[in-house]
Amino acid sequence: MAFPYLSRFQDALSELKREGRYRVFADLLRRCGAFPNAELCRDGARKPITVWCSNDYLGMGQHPKVLTAMHRAIDEVGAGAGGTRNISGNTHFHVELERELADLHGKEAALVFTSGYDSNETTLATLARLLPGCVILSDELNHASMIQGIRHGGGAKHIFRHNDLAHLEELLQSINLDTPKVIAFESVYSMDGDFGPTAAICDLAEKYGAFTYLDEVHAVGMYGPRGAGVAARDGAMGRIDIVEGTLAKAFGVMGGYIAAKADIVDCIRSYAPGFIFTTSMAPALVAAALASIRHLKESETERRALHENAARLKSLLRNAGLPVINSPSHIVPVQVGDPVLCKSVADALLQQHSIYVQPINYPTVPRGKERLRFTPSPLHTPAMMEKLMEALEAVWTQHHLARAA
Repeated sequence: MAFPYLSRFQDALSELKREGRYRVFADLLRRCGAFPNAELCRDGARKPITVWCSNDYLGMGQHPKVLTAMHRAIDEVGAGAGGTRNISGNTHFHVELERELADLHGKEAALVFTSGYDSNETTLATLARLLPGCVILSDELNHASMIQGIRHGGGAKHIFRHNDLAHLEELLQSINLDTPKVIAFESVYSMDGDFGPTAAICDLAEKYGAFTYLDEVHAVGMYGPRGAGVAARDGAMGRIDIVEGTLAKAFGVMGGYIAAKADIVDCIRSYAPGFIFTTSMAPALVAAALASIRHLKESETERRALHENAARLKSLLRNAGLPVINSPSHIVPVQVGDPVLCKSVADALLQQHSIYVQPINYPTVPRGKERLRFTPSPLHTPAMMEKLMEALEAVWTQHHLARAA
């Protein structure tokens, strides 16, 4: 008798639903020029909503300079790139973008990938293969893309407790000094919103002869001089061997990248299957990202307003007694602690109050740490914030959720 393939898939889906972590995508239409307003499409109808969980942190996906650059690129060169970077897909837009990214981070070179996930997974896996006997030391809260890249590299690894420098040093001491070592960590951890201790980790890397790999995905555009990230803010960028970032969050478009010394970037370019065999990003996307980076290198307006709004929302949540997780960054997580309840709260906010925030459940966060993750942008107005607080108060009461002490 043949294996019951379909029933196995059905059982797997049923398991997710029983645990309360089956994911439902919101069917959205962003309104050009009106961010964070959007429309929810359901049952043939459209409902105006306000988005409170976008990773378009600065609203650059709606910026006139970005849209103009994208339109111009389409008019000049058409839609797709036409191939991999090696086979006809290396447009002048890509070359310019990589120069701009290298300059942003003060590095010799940069390399653009189709996503931040791809840049992490591909680069870390390739590093492990290029460095003989390499041991990778990974923060326990690193992103799934970093974890997968380390696994695919096939080498030895150690996981250190989150931001625990003593534990990291203990692990480094256990490895021979002449063994290649890569410390992989993030500058902003996207679920708790805390910072990685970049300068202190660089101190340990230099002490024990380790190579540093820093994910700045949730920091580029928003921190440091010209938006170069937390390492630049902390004066540590020159001590980071590879910095990885995204074009899809603060820069508002799509894609990922690394920046490093030219020979390091050239090795990843030449050896990484995930880069070599992937069709390159569409020129219009590259042109849009280029315009966004150039604008944010010069403008502090968006960054200043972002951090002011994040601080304002945290203060409102604390004053209302809601269980906001203490976060020093622009990310504002509110603890719920149960997957079914977390989705129910999010559904009530959307259906009853036209406020969209996605429930965050396992495996994105550990079981028991389910939460709502708010990302106020520079374009969220005081009136929007007031409406959000009224809705949260009502939904918290409706669901009989205990207030924070």
